[in-house]
Amino acid sequence: MTRSHVISILRRSTVGLFRGHRASRHQQIFSNQVRCKCEDSAPSTMKGVVIGMYAKEGEKGAKLSAGGEQFDDRVGGKITELIKESALSGALGQGRVYQNVDKEFCCVAVVGMGKEGAGFNAEEVIDEGMENVRVCAAVGARALQLQGCVVCHVDGMDYPEQAAEGAAMAVWRYNVNRRKNDRVAIPKLELYGSSDHDAWTRGLFKAESQNLARRLADTPANQMTPSIFAQATVDALCPCGVSVEVRTMDWIEGQGLNSFLTVAKGSCEPPIILEVSYCGTAPEERPILLLGKGLTFNSGGLCLFPRKGMDEYRGAVGGAAVCVAAIRAAAALSLPINVSAVLPLCENMPSGMAAKPGDVVTLLNGKTMHIDDISLAGTLLLADPLIYSQSTFKPKLIVDVGSMASGVRKGLGASATGLWTNNSFLWKNFQKAGSLTGDRLWRMPLWKFFRKLVAPGKSYDISNKGQGYASSCLAAAVLFELVPCSDWVHLDTHGTGMLASHGVPPYLLKGRMTGRPTRSIIQFLYQMACK
Repeated sequence: MTRSHVISILRRSTVGLFRGHRASRHQQIFSNQVRCKCEDSAPSTMKGVVIGMYAKEGEKGAKLSAGGEQFDDRVGGKITELIKESALSGALGQGRVYQNVDKEFCCVAVVGMGKEGAGFNAEEVIDEGMENVRVCAAVGARALQLQGCVVCHVDGMDYPEQAAEGAAMAVWRYNVNRRKNDRVAIPKLELYGSSDHDAWTRGLFKAESQNLARRLADTPANQMTPSIFAQATVDALCPCGVSVEVRTMDWIEGQGLNSFLTVAKGSCEPPIILEVSYCGTAPEERPILLLGKGLTFNSGGLCLFPRKGMDEYRGAVGGAAVCVAAIRAAAALSLPINVSAVLPLCENMPSGMAAKPGDVVTLLNGKTMHIDDISLAGTLLLADPLIYSQSTFKPKLIVDVGSMASGVRKGLGASATGLWTNNSFLWKNFQKAGSLTGDRLWRMPLWKFFRKLVAPGKSYDISNKGQGYASSCLAAAVLFELVPCSDWVHLDTHGTGMLASHGVPPYLLKGRMTGRPTRSIIQFLYQMACK
């Protein structure tokens, strides 16, 4: 049989074309998808491999990654011939799935990685080389998953940690409420073409942590009440050696956390506060404190949200979910740092016991807060826990996370998480973390202008809403009034941590919760621990 005859047969065995949307390097379109039927592989043993390919530049043809060249040598140059036959350009996210090229690997996904040598882009504030690898691994792994592969080997592509992140997040599914026969199987992932298994393992830890946050936020509210969330946190963290204290109603009332109870009393679900502690260094070292907004459902209370789209507000627990996930990753990576978290969990519901617009609550520090709009429950929910945690844990810095107000979504969309801080050093570290993870953050103003609008000097000290239209800046200003002398960072995830809708990267799923910015917080903790 001649070589041209072999190539002709292989070309006929090509399965499926998948390509990146030309308007965005973060989107993909699958067309002509057909499930692989390998001649010598049982469905329970089907293996696939993802290899990368750099884009053509001028007269230079497309070039395989180091792992791709290794696989091409293994199969006697068949991949190179198939690429020429398929006229693949190597554009980011574009590629093909081939079958029956190798006896061990049923399917081979060749995916474009974009231009060779991509690195940090100062204008985009992102490391494009790392992000391109995430996209490439995600597109290839998901394509093989849809072909029915139960084991996917992924080319390290010079960045095995990022390849692991992209692949593991792309193949994950929230399948719990589907019949077992209808669930998309999640394949096992293995590293191919690289010996850096430590980096690959780090990437899997980070991706699995973000997947945990996605699951906690995406679970329907009747299946993720405060009590269930608390149990899920214990299950996720205690095996890692992390301490979890579950505080119930009697303790909360005894501590006088009135602002939190004001939100919680509208629901029949009992409120809970979780105190989480990870000790990675000397116990006497002051911890970094995470404070996560834990509304397992936010109906808006008496200021009820519109019916259409209200189901998205099960994701209001995303701040607490991200904190749980970040601490789990810190423990899995054995970071030499102490991290604590305070997670107030409750529902915001309308009832005869619900807080009313115009109510005033006295906080732990003696200040009074006026409730202008109970649908903006985040500031009210976090107020007393924020004051309590400063005096109890004596943290060296505080990071609070949650979807607080819609202003940041209108301003930044899903491009970046809004960040407010009183410390430029912390902002630079978060900016660096976001550029490395591809999950960017953007600093927003914390000017006296906004602080005057939330403390108008009427018959109360602070308003939970403030005056004006910059809702997210006003929410940050409210919380900043309660941080008298600590280094503090506020992350508003309303645009990034809820349902993914526009500009969704291939490693996440449109219409599902994102778990952002879990990996950026993990990277920040790593930078603070390993200077």
